Amino acid sequence: MDLRKLKTLIDLVSESNISELEITETEGKVRIVKGGTAAPVQYVQAVASPAAAPAIGGGPAPAQANPAATPVEPAAAGHAVKSPMVGTFYRSSSPGAAAFVEIGTQVKEGDTICIIEAMKILNEIEADKSGTVTQILVENGQAVEYGQPLFIIE
Repeated sequence: MDLRKLKTLIDLVSESNISELEITETEGKVRIVKGGTAAPVQYVQAVASPAAAPAIGGGPAPAQANPAATPVEPAAAGHAVKSPMVGTFYRSSSPGAAAFVEIGTQVKEGDTICIIEAMKILNEIEADKSGTVTQILVENGQAVEYGQPLFIIE
């Protein structure tokens, strides 16, 4: 779904008397729930895969977890740097440039570690803790959600 359309939907919910809005389209489903001062957004992208089709032989298809519906918490110890917004994750400032950080990179609080593009604006994301990057939890060009862990710093 287009980020401008998503932003418009969030604004409509926050300015209206409705408390919840759910929209299903071919590329995914968006659910916006008004709570407190902000309207949290849940975006589930539909993925067409052969494994999702019913099995031949009359038996039910095996149950599959939808990874987009449940945020994955990092298994390793350390500090998780989380996404402050919904957008597209980029490890470098341009396609040909070197990544801001790699596994093993020492970072200081305030160092730029990635970029998240939201509504055609490139937002530099800074480390909120000093340490060593031990895990990169998101692929370059992947869509990320608010609060989704991006890096583990120890």
